Amino acid sequence: MLEALQYEFMRNALAAAVLASVICGIMGTIVVSKKLVSMAGGVAHAAYGGIGMALFFGFSPQLGAIGFALASSLFMAWTTLKMASRADTVISIIWAVGMATGVIFSDLTPGYGADLMSYLFGSILMVAKEDILYMAILSLALCAFVPLFYGHLLAYSYDEDYARTRGVPVDVLHFTVIVLVSFSVVLTIRIVGLILVIALLSIPPYIAEKFCRSLAGMMATSFLLSMFFSVLGLAAAYALDLTSGAAIIIIAAIGYLAAEVYLKFRKKPKGA
Repeated sequence: MLEALQYEFMRNALAAAVLASVICGIMGTIVVSKKLVSMAGGVAHAAYGGIGMALFFGFSPQLGAIGFALASSLFMAWTTLKMASRADTVISIIWAVGMATGVIFSDLTPGYGADLMSYLFGSILMVAKEDILYMAILSLALCAFVPLFYGHLLAYSYDEDYARTRGVPVDVLHFTVIVLVSFSVVLTIRIVGLILVIALLSIPPYIAEKFCRSLAGMMATSFLLSMFFSVLGLAAAYALDLTSGAAIIIIAAIGYLAAEVYLKFRKKPKGA
């Protein structure tokens, strides 16, 4: 793959993979520890509705995705706080409506099939410098946010009732986390696509959770795993002429299976 780095699009892809790993390592850890995977999925599918509308009305798909993702995520955050028993139902409805909206507007927009497919399945090799800039800004914001509020995040991630007794503004933190998840999902969609974004947010943190005893350690390990999967997936895609996003997720899934097998045999009693 080293010879491929002579091309600017490969250097951009590598930079995007590293930045996506920072984003997924941090936000994926919170998503997994707080069991927000279905909510992240709802945000991703709602974002597709915004992309379809943006292409139909002729403005930036990125802005459309962010607008739809933010609106849906704030509504889902409110639902999980005020109507927790109905949260899964509401998230499922938003998930379906967002996807259906994107499909309908794509049907009404001639000539944009390829653009919509790139958001569905990812196009890391087509990542623009503008996308890299946005990802770098979000990565820096997350790297500043976590140390500043680490104690609050730790309490919020594992026990909301305890967090409230310690004076943590749980509701504000909940909305903040969901907004950050929205931005993370929208920006990561450009890397692996809407269909696979949840896997990149959940697989590395889920593996890390099995080997780490702290939230910070889980974030760091998730980042390293995400970067490893992304770089290896890029190399496989380049060598075998595969879709890069799908290659990254398949390698991440293999990593997950390898971790499960390792843990199973490590815990197996001797002589069994």
